[in-house]
Amino acid sequence: MPAVCVFCASSQTIDERYLNLASEVGRAVAARGWDLVSGAGSISMMGALGSAARAAGGHTIGVIPEALVAREVADHDSDEFIVTRDMRQRKGIMDERSDAFLALPGGIGTLEELVEAWTARSLNMHHKPVVVLDPWGDYAHLHALLDHWATRGFVRADAVAHVHWATEVEGALDAIAAAWCGPDTTP
Repeated sequence: MPAVCVFCASSQTIDERYLNLASEVGRAVAARGWDLVSGAGSISMMGALGSAARAAGGHTIGVIPEALVAREVADHDSDEFIVTRDMRQRKGIMDERSDAFLALPGGIGTLEELVEAWTARSLNMHHKPVVVLDPWGDYAHLHALLDHWATRGFVRADAVAHVHWATEVEGALDAIAAAWCGPDTTP
């Protein structure tokens, strides 16, 4: 069964609309019969994502470093709960267990995860789809910055094209599904 790794916030100071978005994504991933890979937090967007996926009958794989188990209030309800020694091992396992990456709005951790997956994709280290779901323009400045860097020659145009930008949940998941239908990307 294909698995989608979702990067999102664990902050508890964000607007409720972000929690609702994460819940919608969790339900939609489960409805498509895909596994959900996440950072295994039980609070904020991470918690809403995993809980909604399981409530809709989905299978969740939560991966969290030892140091964050208590701090993030770990999602022990994950169908598969994996504790790693550090963040690098966490990201490695999330990458291994995933067939696609989806970034929701989030903070510096989400940004770092997105950029790492995207960079590896642009270097042909994997052919997994990378999608940003941005319904409220939280990534607008990043998108503009990347376009600016591309015009200055710092980022190749094809590297910019290796991420798909979406504003709706179904559009984001459709982009992932469409990428899987291409050569070398079927999970």
